[in-house]
Amino acid sequence: MPCLQKKHYLMLIVLMGVLLCITALVMLPKEEAPSALITPAPAGLTITTREEPVSFSPVLSWDKDSDAVYYELEFFSEKPADLCDTEDSSESIYRTTQVYQNHYNPPLKKFAAAYLGRKPLYWRVRAIDFNGEPYTPFSELQELWTSAAAAEMNAPVLLANYGGSNGSVLLYPVYHWIPMADASHYEVALYTENPATNPAAERADTLYSDTAELYDSSPRPGNQGYYWRVRGLDAAGNPVGIWSEPNFFRVAPADQWEVAVLGDSISHGGGHFSYGPEDFEFSWLHYLNFPTLNLSESGNTVQMTLERFDRDVLPFHPRYLLIMTGSNSLRAGEDPQVVIDDLKEMQRRCREAGIRPILMTLPAINPANINHVFSEETTADWRNRFAIVNDFIRTQVHIDTASAFECPDGILPTRYALDGLHPDVLGKRLMGEKVNDVWEKVKQQADKAAAESAPE
Repeated sequence: MPCLQKKHYLMLIVLMGVLLCITALVMLPKEEAPSALITPAPAGLTITTREEPVSFSPVLSWDKDSDAVYYELEFFSEKPADLCDTEDSSESIYRTTQVYQNHYNPPLKKFAAAYLGRKPLYWRVRAIDFNGEPYTPFSELQELWTSAAAAEMNAPVLLANYGGSNGSVLLYPVYHWIPMADASHYEVALYTENPATNPAAERADTLYSDTAELYDSSPRPGNQGYYWRVRGLDAAGNPVGIWSEPNFFRVAPADQWEVAVLGDSISHGGGHFSYGPEDFEFSWLHYLNFPTLNLSESGNTVQMTLERFDRDVLPFHPRYLLIMTGSNSLRAGEDPQVVIDDLKEMQRRCREAGIRPILMTLPAINPANINHVFSEETTADWRNRFAIVNDFIRTQVHIDTASAFECPDGILPTRYALDGLHPDVLGKRLMGEKVNDVWEKVKQQADKAAAESAPE
């Protein structure tokens, strides 16, 4: 056989072999790929170089993932020759899963002191779900160059920033910061003057927290606003480092809010287990086409909402008050009539004060998910209790928030709310869109009802 013909013959054989392999692969049974291969790995990791190193106590960051419950990080002294992006590595010198935000102050001096300032370390991160299962692969391995000349993290870095976007003015603020590796708990100080410019400023209040997030149980109204800052404390209560830079927030009756929202944690904000009201993508108010004042408080029963009504609502005197409360009461077995009577009383107080009340139906819940996340049982006949209250609400000036969700079996699907109670980003967006769709019509209904009930 001529050389050229022989070459073509061999190429044909190779080609046929490739086609047979492809055919065999196509014919294999198809299986759903694991989520780790579908969901992209975390991106946006902190970049360091020999020329631009970080300190021996740095803050490492990556892009926020609203579907993550927490993150797992691995650190290496050398770049592994064989590294799998879907499995832990036995070559890591440090691993942690105790990271509930997309920032981390690693204790490098404790596990990598011999390498600091001399050679690069390496690190990677992946997202973990509530069950402790990774749903993303690890990120690409990132070099970590350090230098003694770089300024170390010596104070918490504040993350909660109020007043800068829609839905971000909260009567009950939540303080949130990047924790320090050497701190065991934290001191939060509030001022009516800026302590950074006036060192003699007196504290308006002092709070303490064992974690890097603190829900304020006291309302913080005031035309003057508040400054807040945080410092770390060791186990003995001694300061670790210095005070953070202060942040400012203002919840002012003088601002004459047209619309306010009153309710429990569903309206206060947060979701997906580890995100709080300061993560505004988890607030349905964030998706509204108009500004609102958030008067909601996490953990409220309908009785608790009513008890604080005069104190928290009347000073602001909004033109419209959106009211959604009762879920915590009903799922605990409260009589629906009690919830209805309390809603009626809030309506009465609104009208007496010249405020237009707008009730909102209660979204369905998922008792199995609630129990899984919070270890809380739900009364067996919750559907009936919710239905009775929602039927009443639909006879009033209202927004049918519950209809924003597709619940074929009457149970809130997990895709809307991981914990079965607080809608996540998708759920909160759907709630906001529902309000936007009917807002102008509902305002007209509220105005008409107010005119009809006004004394002659």
